[in-house]
Amino acid sequence: MSKPLTDHEKRKQISVRGIAGLGDVAEIKKSFNRHLHFTLVKDRNVATPRDYYFALAHTVRDHLVGRWIRTQQYYYEKDPKRIHYLSLEFYMGRTLQNTMINLGLQNACDEAIYQLGLDLEELEDIEEDAGLGNGGLGRLAACFLDSMASLGLAAYGYGIRYEFGIFNQKITNGWQVEEADDWLRYGNPWEKARPEYMLPVHFYGRVEHTNEGPKWVDTQVVLAMPYDTPVPGYKNNTVNTMRLWSAKAPNDFNLQEFNVGDYIQAVLDRNLAENISRVLYPNDNFFEGKELRLKQEYFVVAATLQDIMRRFKSSKFGCRDPVRTSFEAFPEKVAIQLNDTHPALAIPELMRNLLDIEQLDWEKAWEITTKTCAYTNHTVLPEALERWPIYMFEKLLPRHLQIIYEINQRHLDRVAALYPGDNDRLRRMSLIEEGNPKRINMAHLCVVGSHAVNGVARIHSDIVKTTVFKDFCDIEPEKFQNKTNGITPRRWLVLCNPGLADIIAEKIGEEFLTDLFQLRKLLDFVDDEMFIRDVAKVKQENKLKFAAYLESEYKVKINPESIFDIQVKRIHEYKRQLLNCLHVITLYNKNVNIGIVFLSAAPGYHMAKMIIKLFTSVGEVVNHDPVVGDRLKVIFLENYRVSLAEKVIPAADLSEQISTAGTEASGTGNMKFMLNGALTIGTMDGANVEMAEEAGEEHLFIFGMRVEDVEAMDKAGYNASEYYERLPELKQVIDQISAGFFSPKEPELFKDIVNMLMNHDRFKVFADYEAYISCQEKVNELYRNPKEWTKKVIRNIAASGKFSSDRTIAEYAREIWGVEPSDVKIPPPNEPCE
Repeated sequence: MSKPLTDHEKRKQISVRGIAGLGDVAEIKKSFNRHLHFTLVKDRNVATPRDYYFALAHTVRDHLVGRWIRTQQYYYEKDPKRIHYLSLEFYMGRTLQNTMINLGLQNACDEAIYQLGLDLEELEDIEEDAGLGNGGLGRLAACFLDSMASLGLAAYGYGIRYEFGIFNQKITNGWQVEEADDWLRYGNPWEKARPEYMLPVHFYGRVEHTNEGPKWVDTQVVLAMPYDTPVPGYKNNTVNTMRLWSAKAPNDFNLQEFNVGDYIQAVLDRNLAENISRVLYPNDNFFEGKELRLKQEYFVVAATLQDIMRRFKSSKFGCRDPVRTSFEAFPEKVAIQLNDTHPALAIPELMRNLLDIEQLDWEKAWEITTKTCAYTNHTVLPEALERWPIYMFEKLLPRHLQIIYEINQRHLDRVAALYPGDNDRLRRMSLIEEGNPKRINMAHLCVVGSHAVNGVARIHSDIVKTTVFKDFCDIEPEKFQNKTNGITPRRWLVLCNPGLADIIAEKIGEEFLTDLFQLRKLLDFVDDEMFIRDVAKVKQENKLKFAAYLESEYKVKINPESIFDIQVKRIHEYKRQLLNCLHVITLYNKNVNIGIVFLSAAPGYHMAKMIIKLFTSVGEVVNHDPVVGDRLKVIFLENYRVSLAEKVIPAADLSEQISTAGTEASGTGNMKFMLNGALTIGTMDGANVEMAEEAGEEHLFIFGMRVEDVEAMDKAGYNASEYYERLPELKQVIDQISAGFFSPKEPELFKDIVNMLMNHDRFKVFADYEAYISCQEKVNELYRNPKEWTKKVIRNIAASGKFSSDRTIAEYAREIWGVEPSDVKIPPPNEPCE
């Protein structure tokens, strides 16, 4: 097996990162050595690799800080409308390489580090992933921050600085074991604490009715300490801010009772306050009604809104007074985007600020709130929608409960006037759901309190309008929009796949990095023998590199000539990892030549853990069967995270996007695979629909039921046994799982999975089994013809322009926030401002 080129060797060839100037290299070496000197403790003369990483991170950060300060000054002077993206998750991954690329420093740093006798890739690998998200939703937020900065928008990301991010996943004897992700253990060189902007957040207490109106009193205070991380745009000198809040106990927290109590216990109780920002909840697409989670949701919203209002009031432009006192212009200067329902409390919290503190009347406050807030819906699965019990609000946020009741009353009065006597509609549209206990429907609160509601792929936005929020859409159809998700091409092409980025740049220039639609020009080269060969070569190099990584990390030897068939997703029944697993067993039974099947995920609940165990058990049998040899291997990639995705995605041949039609809101992994030269096998669900539209359905491997087929089956009734009896291959697979063929020591181990598939499968795995198997045969057939396969790959890459987060953010900017993207380049710190 020929040795793959390292990224450093590739960078010595032509590169889209630009040629390093010698002056830059000398300056970086000098700065690096200075930082290294001050990083090292006096009594420690030998530097560790981590010392080198920190010295380089601080060197790169120096280039950020001047631009960061200048960007914030520019916003203060120009007073543009500011965008505030509120998200409980920001799945940022690593920062060093992304920052070097966006500042145009990658080659200079690479050369400087090389001259110092170090390896840039090794230093990059030392950085901890900032895993402050579960999956798609948090990673999307990260891509959006990159695009907002690259489009010159005055934007802020607001979230929580979790001390522990998404757990580290270990697989032990085939079972998932979770470990805490202590990502801050060695410090974080990219953040800056801002204690001067620390803010109080209130909980509990009661509401007093006074002559001046309601007052929320006797509350317990927790302080929100902001940590700012710079977010650089791509080569435009704009550096925006992600502000994450950390919970701190005030000095007198629980010490008031000290005279009668226990001082030591009172100090230890400070943890109760600080637990708010301790850990990210690991549930994705599953609502867990824990009080701590509600505290997190209010904590981020309360701190953020105080911050937004302070900035609005002290802004330079817009009035002659040193401080703005009128809130008339608030929606013209402030946009708040709610990333799913987690920050929904921004609506009643903004109302509370305007009513109780700024003393506005209800109508004015409500108009300002709805014009300012907009809501992105990320799921139609009922179990994922947040519904908080009233009793929890009564205890934790009594004033907000009153405000929500009032919002609901006025909303229902309006509906009743439009549909007299339609009590059923009132029940369906209420923000309060009757039951035991009564609950607040947070999605309804978001819809009523926002001026725009969007889904994240066209098919999803249509489902949102016709089913989930149909009643609301009937009344205000103009409120509902679609904003198909996207990914940033800087991280998901230039950073993770420099070889592919380079050969594309050679053919069509570098403009595609800020205008991904330029990739369309690659259609001119679909039949270009040289280009076909180059694309195939880059893919093979990526596969060799990934195979070498697997051998060193997992001690697994794989054949890089075989097809790399990859499904990386959170494990959930709707994403149908089980369908993939049934296919693997079918192939094993047929003993055919297929390739390497990878699966990866990080879930928390029982069925998900059973699915992982089944997949690893099947792998044990398949991978150790001498008859199969290296023709089929099954590998579960543990602890999937952004930095691992950056290695996996460029090596993939086939991308699995096989959710039941109508369940995946969008997906963004599908876009990353397409951009990096993998072909898609998938259902007509989420963004797959638009990918097929862009590339031509014949250039994807589309199979299975469409949304209307699923709906028809729901009406007629889905009977799994019918497929089990009719399809001998399927019956054999299920019987093997059931009889303990893959778990001989515990024959009953997978009975829950079999029982679910046979009797309670909401996601109809068997209904698509036959179509999936036959579609996989077509994949296999095409893979045997490398030239035709690569032509399809080129067509897919050429068609992936629509799926840039730059396009998505430009649409949000124009159609929801009412701002125009800007290509203004702020002068760099070494040049005078105009």
